[in-house]
This record gives sequence, C-alpha cells and structure tokens, in this order.
Amino acid sequence: MKLQIKNLTCGYRETKIVESITFNIEGGENVCLLGPNGVGKTTFFKTLLGFLKPIGGCVLLDGKNTMKLSKRRIAQSVAYVPQAHNIPFPFPVIDVVVAGRNAHLGITSTPTKKDYDFAAECIDELGISHLKEKIYTELSGGEQQMVLIARALAQTPQILIMDEPTSNLDFGNQVKIINHINSLKQKKLAVVMTTHSPDQVFLCGSRVVIFQNGRQTYIGEPKSIITEDLLSRIYGVDVNVCQVNIEDSKPAKVCVPKINFS
Repeated sequence: MKLQIKNLTCGYRETKIVESITFNIEGGENVCLLGPNGVGKTTFFKTLLGFLKPIGGCVLLDGKNTMKLSKRRIAQSVAYVPQAHNIPFPFPVIDVVVAGRNAHLGITSTPTKKDYDFAAECIDELGISHLKEKIYTELSGGEQQMVLIARALAQTPQILIMDEPTSNLDFGNQVKIINHINSLKQKKLAVVMTTHSPDQVFLCGSRVVIFQNGRQTYIGEPKSIITEDLLSRIYGVDVNVCQVNIEDSKPAKVCVPKINFS
C-alpha cells in the first residue's frame, strides 16, 4: 500500500499550521518526522487520518483521496498510536486491544474468540502478556503506551502512524519498541512516526522529514540529512553527531549535546 502526501497544507479553519508537505511512503519503509515543539506534527497527523480537512493539497491512499473514503475504510488500512489516550471506563487490557478489531467487524457484530486470540498474540508479541487481565486505567503511562501499540497491531494495518511512540517508556521498553518497529519493515508495513530523539531516527528511520516553522524543510536518508549544523539550527543548541563502533554490530550514530558542566 502506498500513502502519498501531495503539497499538503493543514490547520484549523483558515489558520495554516503546516504548509506544502510532500512525500510518499510504501510498505517496508519507516519515515520519521523530526522537529521542535509546536511546528504542527500532530496537526499533520490528524489531517493524514482524515480528522481534519486539508486547507490545500491532498492525501492519497493507494491513489484514492482520503477525504472521499469513509473513516471505516481508512481504519481498515491505517492504524494510529497517539501519545496518550484516556479511556473513561475500567476495561481490562485484552478488551482495549481487541477494540483494534472493530474496523473489520460488522456494525452489529461483536468480537469472536478468533479476534480475542489474535489480540492476545499482539499483546504477547510486545512482551506484555502479564498485563492482559489488568485494568487499563490502573496502568502506568508507559504500560498504557505499550497497550495502545498492541491495539494498533490488532487492527492489522498496512500503514502505522505513531505519535512519539516511546515518549512515556523507560529505556528498556524504548529499545523493545524500536526493535519492533524495525521488525515491521520485514512484514512490509509502512510506518510514519514522530520523535524528539534524533538518535531514534538513526536507529530505525528509512527516511527523515524535518519540520521547521510549519514547513517541510528537508527530506532524505538520516545519515545525509541529520548533521550537527542542522540540529543546531533546528533546536538552537550545539550538538555533536558521533559514530560509535559496536562489537558484533554495525556502527551507530548518536547525537550528544554540548553541555557546560562548569
């Protein structure tokens, strides 16, 4: 499946938040969106998902304008993992995850045993089977984030949109999620994710799109786009981009801020 963003301008009413965004993504790719707070990445996601009507340009899903597709049709192909999600009722985790199957059920249908078994597989895949019967509202923020990712996978999407998927996670779970995102490439899923960590772009991004001042300023492979000069201009701080040699693995790039310890 192919997602095409063509000269997309989005915002609220006539107030433009993001302007002139253009890129495509296909199965097996992970495109990371990087930029400072307040540049419109979340507004951009809402437009991709059809929650906001574009001010200009369009979003195409396999060549079809998403504004002409039903929300149900979009949900059958595209899943979304928000930064946070408040569920007002104390549902068990397994019921939260099985809700990802709703896009594939009839209007009056209820989840079957097969749906529950598949939801349990998605939970197991993320290593959180111990949470399956716990109450979602009683979990930590990081645990809830893992559950939301499992719910999105239960949706069996071809495109996965993730808004800062590691924002509430401890270091160990961040690594697990990055590894899992990389494994999705083998399943030919397309992933679009935001992150505030340039290091994560090096670890899992096929391409990076830089947002600055409400515009897409750069797009390309992380190793050629993410430089010390670019990061300093975007974030207003001095940064070193270093290569680290790792035994029995490929060299990795890391971003180290210049800190005044005096």
